[in-house]
Amino acid sequence: MRLIIGGAFQGKKEYVKEQFGIREHQITDGAEADFDAIFRCVCMTQFHQWVKRGLQEGWNFDGLEERLLKENPQVILVSNELGYGVVPIEAFDREYRELTGRLCTRIAAKSRQVIRVICGIGTVIKDA
Repeated sequence: MRLIIGGAFQGKKEYVKEQFGIREHQITDGAEADFDAIFRCVCMTQFHQWVKRGLQEGWNFDGLEERLLKENPQVILVSNELGYGVVPIEAFDREYRELTGRLCTRIAAKSRQVIRVICGIGTVIKDA
């Protein structure tokens, strides 16, 4: 499992395509994906939007990282970093931001590789 993180519009998707040979048809858009899509996709972009949708729909994220390791250990997840900047006023937005950060932390702990992309340049921050 790999986790690719970075700010919005920093070239994460392009980086993944170039570095890992991922083709457009192999990419699942997390903003449009259902819960089970993450367990069968090659690469999911907008993981943070998948989390948001799940929070809105009441999905259970308990044990997500363990299930991913078991059912889709080669998956590449691409997420925006949400923990910087102004704290949202709305309670839902704060909960979404916190949940996304906590899930990314748990997934990073189980991932063999974590890469942060800024301006299209990837920096490996974990390589197990």
